[in-house]
Amino acid sequence: MALNGHNNKGFTLIELLIVIVIIGILAAIAIPGYSGYMQRARRADAKTALEQVRAAQEMWRAERGSYSLDQAELQNTMGAPVTHVGDYTWAFTATAATTFTARATPDTGRQAGDGWLQIDQNDVRTSQFPDRWGR
Repeated sequence: MALNGHNNKGFTLIELLIVIVIIGILAAIAIPGYSGYMQRARRADAKTALEQVRAAQEMWRAERGSYSLDQAELQNTMGAPVTHVGDYTWAFTATAATTFTARATPDTGRQAGDGWLQIDQNDVRTSQFPDRWGR
């Protein structure tokens, strides 16, 4: 029984404010972590595409003795991925018949801050920002 004779059911304003603050703190912790996770997941599309480009170039070289200089030809004959993959666009440059570099560049706003990824004929993997291949 209530001391003042009223039946107290429900929550006080202070209790509701405390719950709202706790939810806000949990959201402030969880949302950045989730955003980073999604960015890494989308980056995996670019990594896979670049590895497929490298494999296609190696198949081309095994058959013809040099790397392909034509991206469309590599896609049509060796199964290189389409140019636009997920949130990235890839392209390669073959500086000579013995070297090439393939680069995936973000082309959407949600990946723009992620920077480019690159792979070459020796499987050397570089990125605009540190540790993008390892994560």
